Amino acid sequence: MTTETILELQGLQASYGATPILQGVDMKVRKGEIVSLIGRNGVGKTTTMRCLMGLLRTRGGSVRLHGQDIAALSSDARARLGIGYVPQGREVFARMTVAENLMVGELVGGPRGKKQPELVYQYFPRLAERRNQQAGTMSGGEQQQLAIGRALVGNPALMLLDEPSEGIQPSIVQLICDVLRAIRRDLGTTILFVEQNLDTILDVGERAYVMEKGRIVGRIEPGQMNAQAVRAHLML
Repeated sequence: MTTETILELQGLQASYGATPILQGVDMKVRKGEIVSLIGRNGVGKTTTMRCLMGLLRTRGGSVRLHGQDIAALSSDARARLGIGYVPQGREVFARMTVAENLMVGELVGGPRGKKQPELVYQYFPRLAERRNQQAGTMSGGEQQQLAIGRALVGNPALMLLDEPSEGIQPSIVQLICDVLRAIRRDLGTTILFVEQNLDTILDVGERAYVMEKGRIVGRIEPGQMNAQAVRAHLML
């Protein structure tokens, strides 16, 4: 594993209106890692992901991608720099077909080599079968595969996923876990994901940051990633 830092947050602050949410988040993710961000509901995990993607303005601190501070950049600019984002709730384009959704991913993706719609179909054969189907008529699990494929098709250096297993049947969750590991193995993609599902955290995550009240309050290192350690921070 390389020691090169791809993503670094220092003192990140954000709020919704007058209500502070992030109160000085510090985090480092190395190139090629799969890192989970865990904690109880409402502690700021989704807000962190929205800040990383530029969907919520930060109030202080820095967000560095490959050493470049991107805190002032738009979400489109961040996508072009190589960040792929899978939001909570999937948010696929319901009236567009599978192929058209993936085309959007190609247009906004980063510059890291060839765009890869066919690779998406290899990872998710169900999408290949339904490439001409409107996304809004698909099941939740199929839509989640599409959301991940849309982020992947631009060949991002960094993928952000917010609760990828939420509301998905176990067989599809396992497929998604397998694909995330394959993406890192085959493409060298760095992955940061928010998750509440214990099995998914342990299956995919190599280490974890623990969030509480808008701050990082702990880390779970690779040798400590076990059910007992994770449960302690999820109140399971």
